[in-house]
Amino acid sequence: ITDRSPFETDTLTLTLYVMEKGRQAKGTGELTQLLNSMLRKAGLANLYGIAGSVNVTGDEVKKLAVLSNSLVINMLQSSYSTCVLVSAENKEAIITAKERRGKCLVCFDPLDGSSNTDCLAPIGTIFAICRKTTEDEPSEKDALQPGCNIVAAGYALYGGAILVALSTGQRVDLFMLDL
Repeated sequence: ITDRSPFETDTLTLTLYVMEKGRQAKGTGELTQLLNSMLRKAGLANLYGIAGSVNVTGDEVKKLAVLSNSLVINMLQSSYSTCVLVSAENKEAIITAKERRGKCLVCFDPLDGSSNTDCLAPIGTIFAICRKTTEDEPSEKDALQPGCNIVAAGYALYGGAILVALSTGQRVDLFMLDL
């Protein structure tokens, strides 16, 4: 028998976790909350279905994937911490404007599994973050780094709740975001 309460009140939030890891926490779950909210309203906004184009891997692009890609790009660039963004939905890397530029490179799939949106199967956002290793102007070449240079990686799985899996190198930690 344990003397711990079944209702734990001393919880570790994602933001506190990141701060404990010694990182400057700018991510508060705002991006994943926006994406989840967008997904819940997708049917009402006529966002299901095909957008009429093909992505870099040859898949038909879903309307929701186009919107998710724009949202992720805008959120990352407005963080003032990125210099190069590589999206599964874009043919070329996106270079952040000089006045908004930071030192991080982010590679991501804004809506992995977007072909599943019509059948309510799992979908989410996958990402990996590296630091820029040179002082040169940012370019697509900056994203060509070995996996050992990744400082953080993870995914957000959207549904009735949002599950965030995050690794900063030593292990993978899971968080449930409460909205």
